Amino acid sequence: MAKLRHIALIVEDPEASARFFAAAFGMKRTGEARCGCHMSDGVMTVALLKKETPEERLGIDHFGLWVDDLDSARQQAIAAGAVSMGSSPPGDKAFYEAKFLSPDGIVFDLSHTGWPGAAKMAGPDGD
Repeated sequence: MAKLRHIALIVEDPEASARFFAAAFGMKRTGEARCGCHMSDGVMTVALLKKETPEERLGIDHFGLWVDDLDSARQQAIAAGAVSMGSSPPGDKAFYEAKFLSPDGIVFDLSHTGWPGAAKMAGPDGD
């Protein structure tokens, strides 16, 4: 089963947003992103990505699911109606292996390696 472990937000100022997530929610900075940073609660990560174009809207950009078998998950997503948007770009700041568009037009990532600060399995208290 896929586990929701990542949400990416488009923000005006990733550093200011990171300070807010740390102060408001106790999240820790766990890595750098393509144009921002990753914050984590120890199970989920939030990528805070800088708004790069006037057309980009602030808010949720995409979500990510951690899967055991990327090929199987890719086939299952496509069979359910998802459209592949390609594989991870080269570089050390991309943490997904495959990007898709859902039938509703929502972007999501599939990863079998996860995101910095995310945990594949929830803690013992069921988080």
